[in-house]
Amino acid sequence: MDEFFLILSLISVLAFLIGMIKPSIVLSWSPKEKRKRKHVALYFGIATVVFFILFGITAPPISESTVQSEQRDSEEESELADNEPVEDEEAKAKQEAEEQAKKDAEEQARKDAEEQARKDAEEQARKDAEEAAKNAETMSQTQAVQMADDYLNYTAFSKSGLIAQLEFEGFSNADATYAADKLQVDWQAQAVKKAEDYLSYTPFSRSGLIAQLEFEGFSNADATYAVDHLQVDWQAQAVQMAQNYLDYTAFSRSGLIQQLEFEGFSNEDATYAVDEVGL
Repeated sequence: MDEFFLILSLISVLAFLIGMIKPSIVLSWSPKEKRKRKHVALYFGIATVVFFILFGITAPPISESTVQSEQRDSEEESELADNEPVEDEEAKAKQEAEEQAKKDAEEQARKDAEEQARKDAEEQARKDAEEAAKNAETMSQTQAVQMADDYLNYTAFSKSGLIAQLEFEGFSNADATYAADKLQVDWQAQAVKKAEDYLSYTPFSRSGLIAQLEFEGFSNADATYAVDHLQVDWQAQAVQMAQNYLDYTAFSRSGLIQQLEFEGFSNEDATYAVDEVGL
């Protein structure tokens, strides 16, 4: 309806303008004496005002929801406009933080690499110094090594026994220890050789021979290894020792058994030996 009155208003305005130029055109329906401009103004001026008023009355009002929607759209646009700088700032701050973290990680990696390189250099320098010290053998050390080798060529020694022998010869403990380490001796093999030497000139019980090797400076482990490595007939050793005792002094049967047990033989081996020598 509002559009209808709007159209009538526009027609009235158009008729008014035409009638002001040539009234007979728009007032052809009117008596000839009333085909004048004043009647055009009267008829179409009033019609224009009336139709315009009716248009205004019949036009639908702007709804509250439309107003609210427009307000909401305006507020959202304002929020977007306000948030855009904030989001830009946050993105920029995040990027800067990531770049700083990357720089810090690279710096730490560089420091770690430098520290590791320094440690490696120090370790290499220490090894080089030790190697140089080893290579820079003094005349006294050379003599100690030569004498230690001479001793080992004709008899067996424990490490501590060889060091003690070199000290007895006048070398310092440092030079004697250097010589013993320099030769890189198999001390277990020396223990076996020493055990063979002992058994070649006097009988021993198993425990007695181990004790003798420990007295010579061998560890219990090396002494035990040597004794077990030889696979000795301990009953035969008991018989030989019983005969040695009877060769230089007199014994009762029980006294000789006790003496053999004191030397480390079992009661069984001692009794067997006494029986074998005929006591």
